[in-house]
Amino acid sequence: MRYGLSVPVFAEPTRLVDLAWEAETSGWDGFFVWDHLLPDRAGAAAVANPWVLLGAIAARTTRIRIGTNVTPLPRRRPAAVAREAVTVDRLSGGRMVLGVGLGNPPDAEYATFAETTDRRAHAQMCDEALDVIAGCWSARPFAYEGAHYRIERATFTPPPLQRPRIPVWVACGWPATRPLARAARWDGVSLGRLDRALTTGDLAGAVERLTGLGADVGAFDVAVNNLGLPEDAAAYEREGATWWLASGTVDDIAALASRPPR
Repeated sequence: MRYGLSVPVFAEPTRLVDLAWEAETSGWDGFFVWDHLLPDRAGAAAVANPWVLLGAIAARTTRIRIGTNVTPLPRRRPAAVAREAVTVDRLSGGRMVLGVGLGNPPDAEYATFAETTDRRAHAQMCDEALDVIAGCWSARPFAYEGAHYRIERATFTPPPLQRPRIPVWVACGWPATRPLARAARWDGVSLGRLDRALTTGDLAGAVERLTGLGADVGAFDVAVNNLGLPEDAAAYEREGATWWLASGTVDDIAALASRPPR
């Protein structure tokens, strides 16, 4: 099991880039940034753009996996996300992971900007956006006609360095199962709970469900999102976790980044 940090963007960008460098130096395997437009409920004074951050982190680091955890695709233009992710992938030498989801809390960053808060529409937009992104990454002539997105014949170049594509992890707040069905079609799941810590029993249930949905769990990333570090990492690994993503406030992340995760 590998260890990553799931990092709020509620801080000055230079601090977050420094934390990524520190995490790599300390032996962490991944540094994944949130994607928000507005401060959290605590009223953070600063909010950083995740894609600008990732470009700077790609230039500052050499080994650590980087990416979003997660980008709410329904409030992003999928062709722009495809281009941004490829740019980070190439800047980083093929270290990018694209984490996607619908976005939480569900209303704040949609209603504020007069965008739909309909979760059914968000789910449909997320599925279509993933199809668009994968088509753009192919670097072949591509057209798309959906309920929410339409692309006339276009070719996006260059492709990602990673082949067949940049890994896509889909967020799931267990015990919800519809996001798991979406995740099973891609490369991994970013799994957590909104009400409490994700237990090994929760993890076992999610992995069993993913297997039933046709996911090749042996070639599939299962990233557990919890506060801090696990008391029994081996127990989570036995149930199928391939990543532990430690989350918390920016100050929590700073304390974790300075010491080895294992």
